[in-house]
Amino acid sequence: MLDPYFRRSVVLLCEHDREEGTIGFILNKSVRMQVSELVNDFPDFEAEVYYGGPVRTDTLHYMHTLGERLEGAAHVVDNIYWGGHFDQLKMMIENGHVHEDDIRFFVGYSGWDPTQLEQEIRSGSWIAQKGQFDYVFKENYDNLWREVLNDKGNVYSVIGQVPDFVALN
Repeated sequence: MLDPYFRRSVVLLCEHDREEGTIGFILNKSVRMQVSELVNDFPDFEAEVYYGGPVRTDTLHYMHTLGERLEGAAHVVDNIYWGGHFDQLKMMIENGHVHEDDIRFFVGYSGWDPTQLEQEIRSGSWIAQKGQFDYVFKENYDNLWREVLNDKGNVYSVIGQVPDFVALN
């Protein structure tokens, strides 16, 4: 994908509906800010914010491991949940019930109209791989794209080793 929004991006899909469309979040593009810098009344919390995608960049989203302890959270895969009651989340953070390793924040999201993503996958714009807990909750996301391709194996492992700018090789 040559689009600068998605070049070497790993996107976790959270919702896919053939009539409503698809929503996901780019996992490996930091905006180099803390969530408390973006939200005025947010508790002091050392959690980095990531660029979820080019849609509605005026919105904040989150994936977490809190499960059903956070009302309204939707299960995605493994022990990964998306969203939930925001005021309850802030209260849980203030009370020390949420650690920064339990949650990932995103500005904006990635979205596709019904069947759009399927068409893009068929045309070769995307490579599909099953989502994993370790892709979402890790310390360093710099090599995530390469790691996902390596996990997929075969020719994808080779693609993952190609430098970002081949001319500099």
